[in-house]
Amino acid sequence: MTHSFDPTILREYDIRGIVGRTLHEEDAYALGRTFAAQGQEMGARKLAVGRDGREHSPRLEEALVRGLTEGGMDVVRVGEGPSPMLYWAVSELDVDGGIQITGSHNPADYNGFKMLLPGGSVFGSAIKALGARAAEGRWTEGEGKITDEDVMDRYVQRLVEDFKGGAYRIGWDAGNGAAGPALEKLIKLLPGEHHTLFTDVDGRFPNHHPDPTVEKNLEHLKALVRDKGLDFGIAFDGDGDRIGAVDGQGRVIWGDQLLMILAGPVLEEQPGATIIADVKASQTLFDRIGEMGGHPLMWKTGHSLIKSKMKETGAPLAGEMSGHIFFKHRWYGFDDALYASVRLIEAVAASGKSLTQLRTEMPVSVSTPELRFPVDESRKFAVIEEVRDRLSADGATVDATDGVRVNTPEGWWLLRASNTQDVLVARAEATDQRGLDLLVTEIDQQLALSEIERTEGDH
Repeated sequence: MTHSFDPTILREYDIRGIVGRTLHEEDAYALGRTFAAQGQEMGARKLAVGRDGREHSPRLEEALVRGLTEGGMDVVRVGEGPSPMLYWAVSELDVDGGIQITGSHNPADYNGFKMLLPGGSVFGSAIKALGARAAEGRWTEGEGKITDEDVMDRYVQRLVEDFKGGAYRIGWDAGNGAAGPALEKLIKLLPGEHHTLFTDVDGRFPNHHPDPTVEKNLEHLKALVRDKGLDFGIAFDGDGDRIGAVDGQGRVIWGDQLLMILAGPVLEEQPGATIIADVKASQTLFDRIGEMGGHPLMWKTGHSLIKSKMKETGAPLAGEMSGHIFFKHRWYGFDDALYASVRLIEAVAASGKSLTQLRTEMPVSVSTPELRFPVDESRKFAVIEEVRDRLSADGATVDATDGVRVNTPEGWWLLRASNTQDVLVARAEATDQRGLDLLVTEIDQQLALSEIERTEGDH
């Protein structure tokens, strides 16, 4: 047997598509067969499998597990829960890897698979290799065994095992995502007063889209914090690996600002440690880490890429603008919004200030939202090369870690190719609006030289 996946679902960091259109149960079965064969070549004999709360996740799980076991792989089903619970199971159970069935923060009709094998996340060329193996039908045969293990209580208990925080009045928004039931257990173990929204799992996401990095999705949380006079609020995405937060005044604390707060206690314990952030993060973050005695490292956007860089550098903490926060310090190194929440409570307590005060004291800057420019797949990376060459010829200060990031007296701007869509992504930050307008003009000029125009809605 052979199987061809729709090429659009084989992404940089995971497999993800629209159920019934680009992703089907046949794909889940074929992935199981292929992953079993690939895993056994790497010495894996048993895998953990978890799923999020989407309506099609149980069907995809059934097909995936059938494929894995018919390929000779034993499977431990850990049930419905956030992706970090599956990552925790892979770290703590007697298994060699795992797969989480999840559409993450995508709309309700999406689903997919986040994968781990011995050595860490499966991404990039390894995902392409799975596609090639399926197309060739290089599958193994066997009769793997299935067991079920309820791990949620142990996972939640581990979240607070060494908690050093204080008691606060906190609002929480699980967005009807897979983290809801774990959150309800978590708040029973935390001091303080807790008010929750949308902790019932509903894969249709009836209240708002489960992406806490888009400000309109935080309106319910802002209202809860305001109406009850809470200290701050915390939100999760659809599978609980990305965090969003608002202070007591309802101001959003973005991913790089959270990292600024979280880095303090880590650097107290590990002076001089490397702290990693992606290329979209504010310059104020990198400057602040340096001021606190840390070694700031700018790296490529993408949770799998960040995890690999953490292993390479021994960094105890990393984060992305998208709200992925990775703790190796006292944790396992994977992105976990529930654990990041616990550490945020700790960090606020350690500061001796309120989260609102910490937010107020941060350097003032103005920035664009993420600007997106549709571009043909064949031109996507070529345009970045053209811009980089022109800027280098002009003597500009360019960081080419992931696309081009340009420092100017006004601030900085970034242009990079998305790894998951046919778009170029841009962002700019300056100390005032005049400077920001100049930076955006520079971006537009460079794109025009490569014959790409910004259209309405490129945000």
